[in-house]
Amino acid sequence: MKKSLACLALLCGWAQAEPLPNDPLERQCWLAHTSQRTAVDVREPVSVHFSNLRTGYRVRAPFWVEFGIRGMGVIPAGNANDKAGHHHILIDTPLPRDHTAPIPFSNTHKHFGKGQTATVLDLPPGRHTLRLLFADHAHKPYFVFSNEIVIEVTGKRSDPGPQVVAGNAASCAAWYQDLRAAPRTASGREVYVKNLRDEELVASPFTLSLGVLGDGLGVAPAGTSIKDTGHFRLVVTQRGGSTVKRQDLVDGRTEAILDLPIGDYEVQAALHDGAGNLMVKGTPLKFSVNRQDR
Repeated sequence: MKKSLACLALLCGWAQAEPLPNDPLERQCWLAHTSQRTAVDVREPVSVHFSNLRTGYRVRAPFWVEFGIRGMGVIPAGNANDKAGHHHILIDTPLPRDHTAPIPFSNTHKHFGKGQTATVLDLPPGRHTLRLLFADHAHKPYFVFSNEIVIEVTGKRSDPGPQVVAGNAASCAAWYQDLRAAPRTASGREVYVKNLRDEELVASPFTLSLGVLGDGLGVAPAGTSIKDTGHFRLVVTQRGGSTVKRQDLVDGRTEAILDLPIGDYEVQAALHDGAGNLMVKGTPLKFSVNRQDR
């Protein structure tokens, strides 16, 4: 009994892996965007981007915003590390003119100094601009920022959402944009895969994007001792078989590139503290590689 209670306290990230949509039209629409969500982008060695939003998206508020970064790790503010930093969102405001000054705290400059990987925004209806800006321990910007995207808030999340209509590509786009912006909730601490759902098909190599939720949980490199933070560890197994890949993102990265042969797999993401101890274990997610792109 004690062991069970301890397991619940430690591993409350065991949420059900997100399934593919049940509705055939919605499933088809979701799968039509898989290659976009999992694409490998190596055009810039270091870059930040919105994992779930693109310019032109129409969403209901409040909406979910996921942060992605390549080439650097995440670490909470106040902890010096020249290979890691934390995210900021600039809302309806330009880049700071003085890049040597700390980013101000305001309604248009949102700080995520606990090492968060996502947030919820509640903006009024209308057109809005968003940009990610990565910064160091003292909130001073690195030369790392995303393209500015333009989104339109169409109404409240409680309003009726878009539906997929057979043969209507615009309805698929509207439904997909709204779904990707739907806020996530966690009953406790959770580790999750941002860009894949259970039983999805992917082409290899592909990008796996990772996130954390709940109770102020954040990301930090291995070797640190920052409260409520950890680094990701991935274990990939053949379905019903042996482990084929283990990957520790010890530098605090939140994305991994996987290159696997054609086959059926299961991946489990977990968060480990600075000393390597397990903090939160995510639910295994099944996927299949059906094509290799070389």
